Amino acid sequence: MPLPTVVIVGRPNVGKSTLFNFLARRRIAIVEPTAGVTRDRISTVIEEEDLRFELVDTGGLGVVDSESLEDHIEAQIETALRSADLICFLVDARDGITPLDRRVANRLRRLLKPVVFCANKADTPRLAEAAVEFFELGLGEAMPVSAKGRKGRLELLQALSEHLGNIEGRDEPLEAVMRLAVVGKRNVGKSTLINTLAGEDRVIVSEVPGTTRDSVDVRFERAGQVFIAIDTAGLRKRARMKDAIERYSRVRTEAAIRRADVCLLLIDAAADISATDKKIARFVLGEKKPLVLGVNKWDLAKHAGTEAYEEYIAHHLSGFDFVPLAFMSAMTGEGVRGTIGLAEELYKQAGTRAPTAKVNQVLQDALRKRSPRSRGTALPKIYFASQVDVHPPTIVMFVNKPEFFSPDYIRYVENALRKSLPFAEVPLKLIMRERTSFFEQGKK
Repeated sequence: MPLPTVVIVGRPNVGKSTLFNFLARRRIAIVEPTAGVTRDRISTVIEEEDLRFELVDTGGLGVVDSESLEDHIEAQIETALRSADLICFLVDARDGITPLDRRVANRLRRLLKPVVFCANKADTPRLAEAAVEFFELGLGEAMPVSAKGRKGRLELLQALSEHLGNIEGRDEPLEAVMRLAVVGKRNVGKSTLINTLAGEDRVIVSEVPGTTRDSVDVRFERAGQVFIAIDTAGLRKRARMKDAIERYSRVRTEAAIRRADVCLLLIDAAADISATDKKIARFVLGEKKPLVLGVNKWDLAKHAGTEAYEEYIAHHLSGFDFVPLAFMSAMTGEGVRGTIGLAEELYKQAGTRAPTAKVNQVLQDALRKRSPRSRGTALPKIYFASQVDVHPPTIVMFVNKPEFFSPDYIRYVENALRKSLPFAEVPLKLIMRERTSFFEQGKK
């Protein structure tokens, strides 16, 4: 059973996302002066002593969206309100009561759900005192807070706790076994896939490029286990970014990749591999994250077959030969189950430990096949190696001088280790550490 859910609502630009981040004590939702930045439901779990609940940020009620997504945003808010155990209604203490505040208050009264009423941006004693005027909205006295000024957090949590204490107890949600970041260019089907996994319209799907602006964590179940899929903003070249929102979205996507266990890079089967696709793939592997290349919209593609497309990928994505491909359709669901199963397999590989004896056996075989080139009169030497960590599999190689080994030879060693050890499809972290041999120590 889920945790109690607290949903933050209000008209645009009253500081809902700022309050969300303030309560969470970390920056999760994008905060921008532009109205309508938040479109999807953003959620996180708040834990404060004995208090534990799911907090949900929503778009602004009554927002006029620049790309005519009002109906989609409204549907997300309506879903959030239906699922809410407690509503945190936010108004702006500096603006006073507005007609849209009245409309929101009327709607909340009809819901017959408990409401904690907050007047945000009460940065001064005068503004805090003026919050009494909101009593007129018929939802009780508005609690003055300042999310940006970091005032009133404990008082608000106390008010939430008093209401949540009256909600029937629920079982703790199962811990997620894997976090899967779904990444890619704009309009490749990331949000469609997230909704397919969730079994509901959890995030907005639209033909409008750049609909998803923030990273959205969505829980889903598979074979009795819980996973988190992270929907991310579609990326494009930095030079084509229009505003700060796009730049924030890019930062959020990169952060989602870093905290993911596995990344699924969606590629449009009907389009050519682009420079952006390559850049995303390089970034994921640079962060040493397991990567699945999800060839989406395969049902619409007019290719000769999977083998021909694999050859096409190998030609246009050189250096990614160990990364597995999955052919799928997020719209129809075809191949989605197998794709998630493949991501699970990569997660297991990344968590595997190889015996030190096996690591050194593979290393010696690689050295016999190809020795490192000498640097002048100096000969590169490898003494032994050992795996020291997982996620990613991390192998330390003890050598005489790390600088003696060229990047090309290090890649050769990585590939040799990967092919022969039980993590053939995930990136390795190879650390070259200087260490003199026993005989060289004796000469000193």
